[in-house]
Amino acid sequence: MTSKQIRIYSILFIVGIGSWLAAYFFEVKQISEVVAVDHSPDYFSTDYTKKEMDQNGMLKSELYTAKMIHYGDDKTTELDHPVMTLYNSEAPPWIIKSQGGWLAADRNHLLLTGKVFISREETENNTLFKINTSELKVTLSTNFATTANWAELIDGSNRTEGIGLAAVFVEPLKIKFLSHVKGRYEFN
Repeated sequence: MTSKQIRIYSILFIVGIGSWLAAYFFEVKQISEVVAVDHSPDYFSTDYTKKEMDQNGMLKSELYTAKMIHYGDDKTTELDHPVMTLYNSEAPPWIIKSQGGWLAADRNHLLLTGKVFISREETENNTLFKINTSELKVTLSTNFATTANWAELIDGSNRTEGIGLAAVFVEPLKIKFLSHVKGRYEFN
């Protein structure tokens, strides 16, 4: 090896050792923090509709909402102006509207928030039914609904109101006021 080659290799060796020492002593440590955001949405939908069928393939219920937001941390769903329709083979469907809603992770418990309006159209055998209340808890598998708040039932020209309500929206219809019940009834 010539002296010129030894000088080149020595310079390259010194530069290599210098680069390694500079990288070792002046190492830039990358700090990456994972920021977990509590209760943040993982997906959403607008004009969302869900239809559920019974064992015979007949429409059992339908849920429409202007906006649906699902949260991945607790698997709950927030609903904006939901409209729920519960179908019965013997009677017109029940239509339940509210200002907002919250669906539990089990997909069986629905809390309708704000003002809640429930109605069923009039037929030959059934009078027009309207229920006005708020903060209604609905168990979807049994069509059972309950509230501890004021509720009003309008059945044709009859009116009943009270504090607290429990109802099953399948035939035969069962509605029970829990306290402070008052009514006005017209007889023909």
